[in-house]
Formats: sequence, structure tokens, C-alpha cells
Amino acid sequence: MNEQQELKELKELVQYYEKVIKNMSAPIIPSIVPRTILVPIAGFIYRDRFETIRTKVLQYAAEHRETESVVFDFTGVALEDVEAFDYNELASELSELNSAQKLMGLRPIYVGFNPRFVREIVRAGIQVDLEVYINFRTALKVLLKENKNAAKSVK
Repeated sequence: MNEQQELKELKELVQYYEKVIKNMSAPIIPSIVPRTILVPIAGFIYRDRFETIRTKVLQYAAEHRETESVVFDFTGVALEDVEAFDYNELASELSELNSAQKLMGLRPIYVGFNPRFVREIVRAGIQVDLEVYINFRTALKVLLKENKNAAKSVK
């Protein structure tokens, strides 16, 4: 195989793996709570990744109109995964993510934030209006309770 052909194949392979990584960066998992999806977020976070997450969730909601709530789980984001990110920029990305979900008629819920991340956001005086719970289990309990109460009021 000549050098030119090998280079072409390597570029195609890189493109393939970039696509795989992009698809894995924002998995969408239907929840046990009706009309609710989970979006687990793990690893390094950056602007393009937030854009991918926004796009994938909005596309999913457009295709699955019964979706009402989206739980974004940041438990898998370690301290070193956000250290390089400017906290003002991160807060801005979260705000954009939140706004996009609300404009689509979805209820965005956030869980699993790293304590240092929270401290830095508060220390910087950044205002972010998010519905947040300590973990996924707590968010699901709240949603299940609300679903039960809504079902009772319909009867």
C-alpha cells in the first residue's frame, strides 16, 4: 500500500472514531418514570459537547413527543474534567442547555454536580436558575411522586 492510500485510510478511520465518540458523548436512556429520559454525562466537557447534547436531546424530543422531563446526570464528570473549563462559560452553557429544553416544552433537571464545580459557580457570583437534585435517585423519587399525585387528581 502506498503512503497516499495509507494516509487516506487513516483519515477515514479518524473520522469514523470521531463519529463514534460524538454519538457516545450524549446517550439518551428512557427512564422508568413515564415521559422521562436520562442523559448521563461523563468525562471531559466542552462547548462542542454541550452543542451535541442540546441537539441530540431536542431531536429526540421532536421524535418522541410524549417526552416531558430530561434528567442530565453529571455524576460521571470528575473534577479534572471541568478544571480546564472557564466557570462563567460553563454556567453559560448550562443556561443555554436549560433554555433550549424549556423552549421545547421539556422540564430539564440536573443531578450529580461536583462539589468544587458548585463552589466555583457560587464563588464567581454566577446566577444559574436550574432544577437540581443531589443524585438521579432523588430526582426520580420526586418525578414518581408527582406522577402519582397527578394520577390521583385525574381520578
